[in-house]
Amino acid sequence: MGYNRRQILKGLGAAALATAAGGSSLLARPAPIVLPRRPPVQGGQIHDWHFAAAERSMRLLGPNGPESTVWTYSDALLPVKRIRLGDTIRARLENSLGEHTAIHWHGIRVPNTMDGVPFLTQPPVMKGESFLYEFTPPDPGTFFIHPHCNESGQTGRGMSGVLIIEGDERRPADADLVLAYKDWRLADDGTWLPFETPEGASRAGTYGTIRAVNGIAPQTQAVPAGGNVRLRILNLDSTRVIEVGIDGAEAAIIAIDGNAVTPFPLETWRMGPAMRIDVLVRAPGPGKTFKVIDYFSSEPWTLATCAANGPARKARAFDPAILYEAAIPRADLRDAERMSFSFSAASGSIAEAAAAWAPDDPLAKILLDGLCVRDTSFWAINKTSWAAGQNRQLPPPLGLLKAGQSYVFELMNATPHHHPIHLHGHTFEVLSTSRLERPRHFADTVLLQPKERIEIAFVAAPGNWMFHCHVLEHLEYGMMGYFRVA
Repeated sequence: MGYNRRQILKGLGAAALATAAGGSSLLARPAPIVLPRRPPVQGGQIHDWHFAAAERSMRLLGPNGPESTVWTYSDALLPVKRIRLGDTIRARLENSLGEHTAIHWHGIRVPNTMDGVPFLTQPPVMKGESFLYEFTPPDPGTFFIHPHCNESGQTGRGMSGVLIIEGDERRPADADLVLAYKDWRLADDGTWLPFETPEGASRAGTYGTIRAVNGIAPQTQAVPAGGNVRLRILNLDSTRVIEVGIDGAEAAIIAIDGNAVTPFPLETWRMGPAMRIDVLVRAPGPGKTFKVIDYFSSEPWTLATCAANGPARKARAFDPAILYEAAIPRADLRDAERMSFSFSAASGSIAEAAAAWAPDDPLAKILLDGLCVRDTSFWAINKTSWAAGQNRQLPPPLGLLKAGQSYVFELMNATPHHHPIHLHGHTFEVLSTSRLERPRHFADTVLLQPKERIEIAFVAAPGNWMFHCHVLEHLEYGMMGYFRVA
């Protein structure tokens, strides 16, 4: 642990020096490709799933603790679904909750009509109604699902799930573990505390009271001694930023937000809400353990302890290049159109942008309900906030993009708080950062440090696509918008 702590302090110090110097850290261009291309995938099977959004009782404070009323998609808390690349998902959502809901397939390049945003891409699924999602995911990796209206309340009560799309491995790992991090905001008697507070919404967010992994207290997991262990680490929290490191074993990051990267050693990796990493760990010998630790806490906090069991594997070199190359459309930077977006405190009204609507635009007439708006705005993108108060009209898009065109977005954080920025329906390439040094990589969510600038690039796909901070109170209180791509 001491070694990792020294690395963290060294890294944080270097970042501070770079920031103080005012320079921008252009991320290194990708190393020569060492990951082979994935072979063509034939059509697979169809998965007929039933998601029954409903109230259920579970003991989130331990097996001897009080019951809490959760909202979940199934009888399992944070269910994990696995399919193969080439398979088709046919998922019917049935809603038995007292408010409408939907399913957003986070990080998956779905058709726009399947993106799960009420009022923008589909009608809200009201109580007693259902909606059928059907699509074939184009990419393998680690993803998740969640609703997209009153998200802090619905996901706060448990409405999330993990989706694993297999088919990216050319050599299988010896074990494959999911570690889905998420806080619960619970009182001692198991009742829910407010998911939003004015102080939290206007600052860094409202934090949970109980830290959990896979919905429960951190557990000790058995792994094969000397084996290669794939850890799929997801930050599904509404607010908390974590910084993940491995203590007691050799480890490398092999994928970011589900997208394979040329492996590189894991010292620590900072993850805002909605971000994921896949890590390959060489387990130690029989009887020994390694830990997955969040070093961003005031004190290191253990997400999981992995105990090496069974006979040791035959000694071999640690080679984490077990994945195929990510097959993501790459932006043409020579022909890319550049756009800038500033994430700031709210200073204006959505009414200021209303004039941007074309008179005959059908979306200009859509009224949002109370679940999708708040009574005030604290945050904005390019000085424009999501609808709030009595003005519940769907705002005009942040920008009009052309399908198939390459774009470079400059993202600027004008606040003293972290903002994990997510773009629906696309996987973008992180080109440069001005604070935290990172290898160039594909992602769907990128963490803007306070006062940081980041460049991302992507090829636009047709549809109306949400663009927002994934600290849930931030998006609900204004830091959210969308692009229209035609």
